[in-house]
Amino acid sequence: MFSKEEAAQLKKEFWTAFGKSFPRKWILYDTKIKDFSFKFSADNKKAEVSLDIEMKDELFRNAYYEKIWSLEKILEEYIGQFQKDEFYTLDNGKVISRIWAEKTGVSIFNKTSWRDIFEFFIEKMDGFERFYLEYEDFIKDV
Repeated sequence: MFSKEEAAQLKKEFWTAFGKSFPRKWILYDTKIKDFSFKFSADNKKAEVSLDIEMKDELFRNAYYEKIWSLEKILEEYIGQFQKDEFYTLDNGKVISRIWAEKTGVSIFNKTSWRDIFEFFIEKMDGFERFYLEYEDFIKDV
């Protein structure tokens, strides 16, 4: 086990190494849709690349989720297998809609798995971005 400080330092090293290894400007929060963003995450069990739809207004959140979901087969061509949850609950209790790809059996705390996580991040986020850029006008038309 790691102390809180050691864990924080490893996380910092992980994200720094990722940025240096793959210096690319990602869309992430710059989708031009408020509370609609792409995210990277990793912990001691898995890595994820997600599309988080976080609007407080459930009608808008649902409308964007349904737009993406209507393109399910196309999204799968871009990123492969993925999961979805229209009412995903974050650790803080906030309910969002989330679509994500996940890689299990890797850990941010195991430096030997960092390369696998980085490659997963690149592959899946690139797919998410290409999908979004191709269908951006359709998605934004809510």
